[in-house]
Amino acid sequence: MAECKIEENLKHCTCSFTSCAKRGLCCECIKAHRGQGELPACYFPSDVEKTGERSIKKFIELIKERGQWW
Repeated sequence: MAECKIEENLKHCTCSFTSCAKRGLCCECIKAHRGQGELPACYFPSDVEKTGERSIKKFIELIKERGQWW
């Protein structure tokens, strides 16, 4: 099994919720958000991520609206 590269993950984490215990633990972050019907912060541009709206519906709207993956 691969070792988690927490320090490397933290360098690229775009989540504005810096006190989250799952920061840098991408597999745990994804699992938690999937359980809530959401996507993690790294799927959203920073202006949207900061709103806390991370629903799959919002992600699809953004793709249609902005026509890109950031």
